[in-house]
Order: sequence, then structure tokens, then C-alpha cells
Amino acid sequence: MKNKKILVIITIILTTIFTTGFTNINRNPKTVYRVYLEGKSLGIIESKKSFESYIDKKQNEIKEKYKVDKVYTPAELDIVKEITFENDIKTNKEIYNEIKNISSFMIDGYVIKIKGLDTKDEKGKTIKGKNQYIYVLDKKVFTDSVEKTVKSFINEEDFNNYANNTQKEIKDTGTIIDNIYLKNKITIKKDKIPVNKPIYLKEEDLSKYLLFGTTKDQSKYTIKDGDIINDVAFNNKVSIEELLVANPDLTENSLLYPGQVVTIGILKPQISVVEEDHVVKDEEVKFTTKTEEDPNQYTNYREVKQAGENGLNRVTQKIQKVNGETVSIVGIPAETQVLKVPVEEIVVKGTKQPIFTGGYGELIVTKGMFGWPATCSSISSGFGWRWGTLHDGMDIAGCGYGSNIFAIESGTVVASGYRYDNGQYITIRHDNGYYAIYAHMCEGCRYKNVGDRVKRGEVIGGMGQTGFATGVHLHLGIWTGMPYMGGTAVNPANFY
Repeated sequence: MKNKKILVIITIILTTIFTTGFTNINRNPKTVYRVYLEGKSLGIIESKKSFESYIDKKQNEIKEKYKVDKVYTPAELDIVKEITFENDIKTNKEIYNEIKNISSFMIDGYVIKIKGLDTKDEKGKTIKGKNQYIYVLDKKVFTDSVEKTVKSFINEEDFNNYANNTQKEIKDTGTIIDNIYLKNKITIKKDKIPVNKPIYLKEEDLSKYLLFGTTKDQSKYTIKDGDIINDVAFNNKVSIEELLVANPDLTENSLLYPGQVVTIGILKPQISVVEEDHVVKDEEVKFTTKTEEDPNQYTNYREVKQAGENGLNRVTQKIQKVNGETVSIVGIPAETQVLKVPVEEIVVKGTKQPIFTGGYGELIVTKGMFGWPATCSSISSGFGWRWGTLHDGMDIAGCGYGSNIFAIESGTVVASGYRYDNGQYITIRHDNGYYAIYAHMCEGCRYKNVGDRVKRGEVIGGMGQTGFATGVHLHLGIWTGMPYMGGTAVNPANFY
């Protein structure tokens, strides 16, 4: 009986061996090598020597590409011998690609850190700027690229005169550059740089990236018969400045010819080039208009009793530009000289109501019929495309915070409130059928409410910097139809 029990136990053991572990017992273990990167196993390979030869080959390719003598393997790359029954052997190429996904081979070069600038979202919340890193083998490639980028936004002759301290003093009117600097904080450090990231070897490639945010070729446009610079820019949704930056051989006065190919590039500067100018110029002072009512004349009667004449002031301003775009104009009132006093325009308008059946068509304003909306006349930014977005109005700056904003024509206030982009604003439906939006007013400076009637030249608000505004200014938009609600923006400059 005892022998029978022993036979049963032996049978069970043999059955277990045959069903679960027979293969392992009979398979010979293998000597392999496990590759670790930063403590993480990437898999096993058959030959350490073969893998090291593959790495050497890749290193030689890197040396030839970048013309360097030494290539550094990723930190903490270990190859450890082990004995295993495992069959999942990887190729040298597979392990190499795993390494590239985690780390990188390194070479000697320079790391340039460009500190990101904080911005605000549409709700006014601060968005932290994102730092970026640029890699070069020769730091002169970077410094030359930065200088070329700066000269894309600043006239080269003016830049050289500023750099060499050879600017001419202003006698009557003129401009001198007070300062040129980069808004971003930039550091350059000699270090090991990764070969799996873009490494800029040529100044032209890095310059393109600093201007457009990419090294890809920009789109092209072939000039047609009758094309002029302004139309080419507007129809391709770029500003004139962007067009000239993308085509350094062109100027605003260049004559285009059919078949000529120009580059259309939307600027996305990776650095902020700041230019601060001291400007003395003669500036027209828009005349004001006084309206006299004549009850004996019908409402469609209008006569200029006294012609208005613009005045002339010699003004001094501090102007700040960022990447060629004017962001701030600050006047210095103490240095303003009155060269000519403006003459007030006097207009007689009838108030007698006509008797009629049916209705009159609305009067459409003609050029010069709108009054001026501010106490200053410097245009910091005109109507048109810039950086891929349509600037749907005209920016007037230099008047100072809280300065008066005037209605450009009589009408009715149809909107008075706050928008994330326009800040504090008022929209007036003027009696001639046009709508005008007056934006970026200061806090507490909207003096009119919806439904209020206003007269031409009446103060409706104060100039400020609310919404998406860089520097104190008034954004004046003129529309055929309600702004942002089916209307179409037109160029305000057409009416002055």
C-alpha cells in the first residue's frame, strides 16, 4: 500500500513537469546584455560589442554632419550582462531609437535661453510666458541673426547711426533714436547640446526662425498687371510692414512688374525688438465745428457760414515701437509750440420739418464730412492687416490718459459697455447711416448711455488703455452696419 502511494506522488510530479515546466528545464539559458538608460530598461541585445559598434557608427554620422570631434552618449547609459531564458531580443536599431525617444546624443555648443514674456488672455488673466531654447555651435550665428532681425524692424542707416553715436541733432523737426533693446531676457551658455533638437548652423536659417517662428518656406505671390504694394499686402492679409520685412529688396515706393514673385509671410517674432524714439514734428490741430440752427430752413439744409482751418503745433513726443509696431505715443505738453491757431468752422443747419409722403433715403457721408474724435492727431496704427489679423479701425495716440473723445457726427448711442478686446467702448449710430465705435476708454470714462442723443463734437468719453491695448490711445472704427453684428468695417482714413 505504501509503495502504491509513492507511485501516485511520482506520477503527479512528472505530470506537473510535462505540463508546465518541461520546456524551461530542457532549454539552455542565454547570455545577453540588457541596456539601461537613466535606470530604465530598454530591452536586451545579443552583443555588447555589436551595439557599441552601431553607436560608434551613429556618432561618426553626427561628427560628419556637425563637423565636431567628439560626441557624448546620453547620461547614465549602461549595458549589463545577464543570463536569461527570455527570447525577446531587440536589434541595435530598435534600442538606438528607444534611446532617441528618451534622451539624445550630445555635442559641444551653445544653449541660448530666451525668456518668454507674460501676456493676457481675453478675460484679462495673465498667461506666463514660455521660455524657449535655441542651439548653435557658434554663438556668432546667434548674435548675427539677432542683429539681422533687429534691422528688419529698424532702418539700417538709423540703426548704424545709433550704434556709432553719429545721429544728427534735431534743429527744427526730426527723429533720433533714444534706445534700442530686446524686451526678452536672453542668456548664452556654452554647454553640451542635444542632436535630436534643431541646431542652427547658418545665420539665414536662424534669422528666418526669429522672424517667422519657423524655418519653412513662406508662401509666394506672383505680381499681376496693376498690382501695387498696398493692395498686394491687404489682399494677402499682411501689413505693408510685414510684406517689406519678408522682401528686404522692396520699399513702399517700389514699382512692381507682372511676373515678379514676392514672399508673403505672417510675422511671428520670437524676440521683441524695442525702439524708443524722440520725435519733434509739426502736427495739424483739427478745427472744431460749431452748429447754428436756422428754423426758417428745412432739415436737409446745410451751409458753411465760416470755413474752418486747421491749426499747426510743433509737438515733441516719445514714441515706443515693438517689432516695428507703434505701441505708445506720449506727448510732452511743456515743449509744444503753437505755430498757427485753428479757425472754427461754423455750419448753419435747418430745423424746419418738411411735409412729405413716403421717405427719404439716408444721406451717405462724403470725404471730409466727419469731425475729428480727439485732441491730438497722431496715428499710431492704421486700418489693415497685421500679423494675420485685420485691424478694423484707426488708432489715435499722444493725447494723454483721460483726454476728451468727441463724437465725429451727431447720432444715437446704441452700445455702451465693455468687451474683452475693445475694453470700455461706446458705439454710435450716426445720422448719416454709419456706425462708429470708440474703444479703449479709461475706467469710468464712458459718459454716454444707450439711447442718448449726441451732437457732433460733443464729449462722449475719455481716452484710456482698457482691453487689448498697448499704450493709451483711441481705437476709432467706422462701420456700415452694427460693429461685430453683421456690419462691415471700412477704413476711417477714407473720411478725412
